[in-house]
Amino acid sequence: MSSSPADASRAARSRTAFSRTDTSESDVPPPDVPSPDTPAAGTAASRPPAGRPPGPSAANRGRGRLVLLIGGLVAVIVLGSAVHLTQGTSNLDALDVVRLLFGGGTDHTAAVVFESRLPRLLAAAVVGVALGVAGAVLQSVARNIMASPDTLAVNAGAHLAIVAVSAFGITVPMLGAAGIAFAGGLTAAALVLTLSGTGGTGIVRLVLAGTAAALAMAAVTRVLLLLFAQETRGLFSWGAGSLGQNGLDGVQTLGPVVGGTLLLLLAMSRRLDLVHLGEDHARSLGVDVGRIRFVAITLAVLLSASAVTLTGPIGFIGLAAPALVRLMVNVVPGLHRHAALIPVSAAMGVALLLGADVLLRALIGSQTALEVPTGVVTTVLGGIFLVVLARNVRVTGKATEPPAAGARGGVSRARFRLTLGALAVVGVGVVTGSVLLGDTLLLLGDVVNWLTGQAGPIVTNVMENRAPRVVAAFLAGASLALAGAVIQAVARNPLAEPGIIGVAGGAGLGAVTVITLVPAVGFWAQAGAAGVGAALATAVVFLMAAKGGFASERLVLIGFGVQAVAQALITLLIVLTDPWNETKALTWLAGSTYGRSFEHLVPMVLAVLLVVPLLIRARGELDLLSLDDETPRVLGVPVSRSRLLLMVCSVLLTGAAVAGVGVIAFVGLVAPHATRAIVGRRHARALPVAALLGGILVCAADTIGRTVIAPGQLPAGLMTAIIGAPYFIWLLYRSRVRSE
Repeated sequence: MSSSPADASRAARSRTAFSRTDTSESDVPPPDVPSPDTPAAGTAASRPPAGRPPGPSAANRGRGRLVLLIGGLVAVIVLGSAVHLTQGTSNLDALDVVRLLFGGGTDHTAAVVFESRLPRLLAAAVVGVALGVAGAVLQSVARNIMASPDTLAVNAGAHLAIVAVSAFGITVPMLGAAGIAFAGGLTAAALVLTLSGTGGTGIVRLVLAGTAAALAMAAVTRVLLLLFAQETRGLFSWGAGSLGQNGLDGVQTLGPVVGGTLLLLLAMSRRLDLVHLGEDHARSLGVDVGRIRFVAITLAVLLSASAVTLTGPIGFIGLAAPALVRLMVNVVPGLHRHAALIPVSAAMGVALLLGADVLLRALIGSQTALEVPTGVVTTVLGGIFLVVLARNVRVTGKATEPPAAGARGGVSRARFRLTLGALAVVGVGVVTGSVLLGDTLLLLGDVVNWLTGQAGPIVTNVMENRAPRVVAAFLAGASLALAGAVIQAVARNPLAEPGIIGVAGGAGLGAVTVITLVPAVGFWAQAGAAGVGAALATAVVFLMAAKGGFASERLVLIGFGVQAVAQALITLLIVLTDPWNETKALTWLAGSTYGRSFEHLVPMVLAVLLVVPLLIRARGELDLLSLDDETPRVLGVPVSRSRLLLMVCSVLLTGAAVAGVGVIAFVGLVAPHATRAIVGRRHARALPVAALLGGILVCAADTIGRTVIAPGQLPAGLMTAIIGAPYFIWLLYRSRVRSE
């Protein structure tokens, strides 16, 4: 069947090498499509001239290079395995291991090798294969280089499912841990792919959708870890990905599952090649695209769930391994075909994971490495790889999303004033309720007596603890909402939020460093460390994204990488500290107003007083920057400088909020978008409304968190994530519908 001109045009546009990444087209090079400079096979141009003997074919050269690549990876794996077997806490050297392999050695040597070291090595091999292949398949099906078990929230969904079952003591008939993880991972992947779309809809959209979905699931997971600390003991460290094994039971159970799934995907390789060409082209060749895509995603999630069950969620192997392989497509012809891509990605995954584990134990020693998850190392290395990859993103300067609801037209002045007044009334009501509610209920008369200095000791004690918390929650919410409005305008993406550019991660890393390493210091040292961390993370993001004038796509991707590295280092600090400091750090990371006094509000007050006048003055520039790069340039606005200054304002607000109350998610995402839906996209109106909405949201979340399980408390940050998740799902659905 011949293809139409439109099909040919789509196939031609799909031809791209991974040496440069383009967010405006499909991000994975399609198989079996010759390059524009290579004549098609069978044409006159491809045949050698008459009378001249044919030289070595390109296919033979490609096969030779492919064999060389596979041989090199196998050699690396063998060498790494040999080193890996010699690492451990027992006093065994390489000669002891060699003697055992040749039939010698003592019973002690055999017990150490076969019960500890060999299971860890085989677990690394099984998980490396599973994640490498899962990432390769997900990237092909989504036609997006950023697709992986991490960015599709598969790992987060599987982790949440296992933690939930452990917390509530649930027994699922006929489903072991692998089945539970599979169900959670498949649900998460289906959610992200359904809401973000497939078919090369853009790197940034997939990253933002998956990251925000993973953030919501991680928030619920942290709630369960805090509320059910005894039932979920050990799952925090496991949640970062640990290769430690007790015997071969896990490998023997899940190894055949991974192997069988790998064989099924290899059998589907030709169909995956056709699907990857594009839906129209594949359908013209008689391929049931929907069924192949569903089966491929299901098998990829099964691989990811098996990996999570065996070792916990290990980050970025599923992203980096296939991406590194695809970067070699120009050097190794034929590597884009799934018959070669899948096994090479599997080998690359094993090499990366094995190398990370060897590196971890070589740097910090085998004894300390028992407490440090290998996933920390893979996430740090993967985040760095993502930053390097993002620096080569080819940007278009166009908005990455359609206008948000309410963006095309504003509301009348009378309606805006009515809306602002109504929100102010609601804000007063929420603040009042927040003051009255909690583990001790108060009356308005009690508050009046406290304000006039006539309250009794009980009311005085309650108000002295509660009033600063209420003000802190409202200020933090307003600050994060303003920061989110600025970032969404500058990045031209309603799915962006302060955490995505690494500010929250940097601030969290700074504060947790002080909490775990210098626990005796007070709030001001923690706040200062959080501010320094936020500034350093932002500086790294800005310096890395400076190429090409702070393009929004590049800024978001680099911020995502920096955020991932910061989270990995936070995990490292927490697992190495004592249980008391671990609880303090987890509570702070969850966003808590507990123990705040009025002096703790100084950073947020100063940030608001400094930044708000600047934002009011720059409201017109925000309107222009939210459109494109050309319009503000034509009107004389210095795009790069304005973007940089506005991002600095956002960083100040976010850093102050995080320093004051910890990490609070979703406010910077939800409040600005809801604002545009209510009053439109003009920032002269959007900024005050967003500030009110953000303050109301965090204040209400804090009140609910310290009331529903009183005298126990849930941190405000976790409550905002739980409250904001349903709205976010609706937002993604609406955004996808508009983009179609």
